[in-house]
Amino acid sequence: MDTPNALTVEDVAERLHVSRSGIYALIKAGGIGFYKVGRKIRFTEAHVRDYIDGAAKTARTSRQPGQSALDDDRYFDLSLGRRVGDGFIICGQDLILDILSNFMRMHGVMALRAYIGSYDSLVSLYYGRVSVASAHLWNSEGDDYNVPYVRALLPGVRCAVVNVTYRMQGFYVAQGNPKNILTWRDFEREDITMINREKGAGSRVLLDENLKLIGLYGSRIRGYDNENQSHLAVASAVGRGDADVAVGMEKVARQVENVDFVPLKKERYDLVVKKEHVDTPEVATMLSILRSERFQNEFKSIGGYDITDIGKIVAET
Repeated sequence: MDTPNALTVEDVAERLHVSRSGIYALIKAGGIGFYKVGRKIRFTEAHVRDYIDGAAKTARTSRQPGQSALDDDRYFDLSLGRRVGDGFIICGQDLILDILSNFMRMHGVMALRAYIGSYDSLVSLYYGRVSVASAHLWNSEGDDYNVPYVRALLPGVRCAVVNVTYRMQGFYVAQGNPKNILTWRDFEREDITMINREKGAGSRVLLDENLKLIGLYGSRIRGYDNENQSHLAVASAVGRGDADVAVGMEKVARQVENVDFVPLKKERYDLVVKKEHVDTPEVATMLSILRSERFQNEFKSIGGYDITDIGKIVAET
C-alpha cells in the first residue's frame, strides 16, 4: 500500500522538470533512490532531496586541488584497457546525455557514461579514452563556443561538432537576490562569497573568461577556490546560504529551493566526435536518435532546453 506522502514517477518528473523517461533513465543509472510497492515505483521526499543535494550520480564530491577527474575512482575507468572492452563512452553531465545513452542501448549500442567536465572530456577524446566528448566552453576573443577549444585540445585531429542544445548560463543567487548580484563586476565586492565549479567545467571557463575581461583575479574573490563538480551541488549551496552566488545553468535553478537565477549568456552545448568515426554504426545511431522526432519530443515540454539545432553538425575542424 502506498504511504500518504509517496511520490510517483510523474511527481518527481514534474519537480525536476524532466520527462518520465528521464526519471526512468536516472533509476536505471542508479542516480536516484526509490522503492517499490508491488510493481509500482515510488519515491520519498528524501530521495528527491538527496538527488538535488548531490548524492545522485551526476553530483560528485569535490576533487582535491590538481587532481584530474580521470584519476578519480568514483568516475568511470577511462583507461585504454577498459575503454576497448567497455563500449561506446559519452562524456558530459547533462541529463539529456543520460537519456541519449538509454535510447542508444535500446538500439543495440552499448552506450556508457562518463560524468566529467568539458575540458577533461575533450582531452579524453584526444587520447582515445572516450568515443564522444561534450563541451560548452566559451572563448571571449571570438565570442564563440567550443570550436577554438576543439582545435587547441585536439591538434591535428579532424572533428565534427554536433549541437545538442542551447542553454542559458547565469548566476544562482538566494531567493529574492538580497545582495543584488547582477553582473560579473559584482565579484569585486567584499561582501560576496561564491562557490565555484571545478577547473575545466564550462561554467568555470565562462566565469574565468569574464573575470579576465574585467581584469579581476579569481584569487581575490572569497570562495573562488571552494570547488564542486555539480551544478546541483553549487546551486544547493547557494540555496542553503553557504554561498551568495555560483555560476550555472537556468534549468538547475528550477530544481533547487530558495534559489533564483540571473540570466547572462546563452550557451551552445555540443558533442564532439572524430570525423573518422562519423560513419561508424555507433555514431550513425547516435546522430539518428538525436535527429528523431521521438527523442526530441522528450525535451519539447521541458524548460531550459532549446533544441532548434539538435543533431546538426555546426562545425568541422
